[in-house]
Amino acid sequence: MRLFEQACTFDEPGAGLQLSPNASRVMHDLALEAALRSSAFLPEAIEIRHWKSGRLLAAYPLGGHVRGTYGFPYYLVLRADLVTCLADAARDDPRIELHTGARVERIHQSRSSVAVSINGSQHLGSMLIGADGIHSTVRNALFGSETPTFSGDIAWRALVSATGLPEGMMRPVVTIWWGPGKHFVHYYAGDKTLVNCVGVTRKDEQQPMSWIESGDYAEFQNDFGEWHRDVQTLIDRTERDGCYKWALFDRPPMPRWTDHRITLLGDACHAALPFMAQGAAMAIEDAAVLARCIAQDTDVPAALARYESLRRDRTAQVQRRSRQNA
Repeated sequence: MRLFEQACTFDEPGAGLQLSPNASRVMHDLALEAALRSSAFLPEAIEIRHWKSGRLLAAYPLGGHVRGTYGFPYYLVLRADLVTCLADAARDDPRIELHTGARVERIHQSRSSVAVSINGSQHLGSMLIGADGIHSTVRNALFGSETPTFSGDIAWRALVSATGLPEGMMRPVVTIWWGPGKHFVHYYAGDKTLVNCVGVTRKDEQQPMSWIESGDYAEFQNDFGEWHRDVQTLIDRTERDGCYKWALFDRPPMPRWTDHRITLLGDACHAALPFMAQGAAMAIEDAAVLARCIAQDTDVPAALARYESLRRDRTAQVQRRSRQNA
């Protein structure tokens, strides 16, 4: 198996991710539990609080409750740590050739193979899996270009040092502050040295399609200027050049995402808004189902078609519910 990664390294800016049991069970099955636990935090609950007063509005148990109910834990992890965990596993597997700095330029498939041009070199294989995100080159080659839809929401993202925060302010939970037309989420990302912060608000004007777009700190501060002192403290501790303005785009569910020996995976075929915290989980589920379908059927087009049929309705439901949650 040849794995082509467009980035040259795996140290690009990241943020916090939530891995619910439907994702963590796959990671454990891949024998990655120890690697994941070494860099993850296990929250005890989700708490929803009033944006101004801090009054507790609702709480949902995680921790032991989730492990007891579903058999697997709920992790909070830095995206960079999750990617490193997977990249290290790929490097250690002799069946995988990992190529970085590899950009797909052209794709051609016949009845028996797929040819891909990458950085001027030709590569031939029995199938191609496009796991290349919401701006997927593989998707565009199969079905033509389609501009994602701007939701009208933007997310401010920041990683804040936990050192020196007021005693008792950070608790072992995911905290969600609900306010008029906005919300703010914070939690420990990975170990307890960093706090992941996400503040979502509406913007009337079109925004750049990038999740690593540097944001104006003063605008971030102004958007949550009247909020609870805990939110203010986290924004105050954000480095002035360390906040990112992430415009939230998605696409409608695709009627199909497989063409003979080529298929798509993750955001390439079912990009969703982040309001169910299931983006990474859906991609991980995709990979597990796809691997099993390929292992069980030597007929590649049949295996890819079965994978799509097993995933299409579930991922479409997550896309719709994520949009509703906005």
